Amino acid sequence: MVKSLDTFEFLSIPSVNKALVLELARCEFLLRRENVLLLGNSGTGKTHLALALGLAACQRGHRVRFTTAAALVHELMEARDEKRLLRFQKQMASHELLLVDELGFVPLSKSGAELLFEVFSQRYERGSTLVTSNLPFAEWTEVLGSERLTGALLDRLTTTCTSGDERRELPPQAEQTQTQPSAQPLNHHYIAISRGGWRLPLRPNRGPQTGPQASAPDATLPVNPHLLHTHLV
Repeated sequence: MVKSLDTFEFLSIPSVNKALVLELARCEFLLRRENVLLLGNSGTGKTHLALALGLAACQRGHRVRFTTAAALVHELMEARDEKRLLRFQKQMASHELLLVDELGFVPLSKSGAELLFEVFSQRYERGSTLVTSNLPFAEWTEVLGSERLTGALLDRLTTTCTSGDERRELPPQAEQTQTQPSAQPLNHHYIAISRGGWRLPLRPNRGPQTGPQASAPDATLPVNPHLLHTHLV
C-alpha cells in the first residue's frame, strides 16, 4: 500500500514534529548516508511515516527497498541455504535507502539476528537505513538474543562520534562494544513516539531524575539539531 505524508494525520499524533518529518522528506539525509530510527508503541504511525519517506525518496530517483525485519531475516536465511547469500547481501547494500519495519515484533533466532547484523554492518556509512521498532533500545536484546550483538548493531545504526566538545553517546549496551570514535561525525535522526503504554528510555541526559520517571532506564541521545524526542503521557 502506498502511503504519503499528505495522508498522515499529524494532528492526531501531536508529538510528531511535522517540520522535522518534512525535512527528512527532502531526502538530504540520504546524501549524507544518515540513518533514521522511528521508535514507539503500536498505533503511532511509524510504518506510515516509513512508507511516506520511502515514497519521497523514490520520487527523487533514489534506490529504495522496503521490508519487515522478519521478512528480511527469512530472505537472508533462504539465500544462505540456497548458497546465494553473498549476492543477496550485495543487493541489500546497493539500495540508497533500506527501510526495515517492525524490528521487535518477532524474536529472531541466533543465526537470523547475526545475518541481520551483517546487513546493517555492510551498509554502515555506505547507505541510509530506516528502522521502525515498537521497543526501546533497552529491550532490543530480547529480540536479538545477545547483548553483545545488540550493542554492535546499535553501534552501526547510531554511531558514537567526537567533534570538538560534542560527544554523541549510545545506549549503555552499545557503548560497551565501541572501541574508537568515528573520525567523521554523523548525524542520525530519532523520532520517538509514545501514546501511553511503556515510557520511552530515550531522552536527553538532564542529570539525575526524581519521582516516578526516575525508575525508567535512560539512554543518552546524540546532541544534534535533527534530534526529536517526544512522548504522549
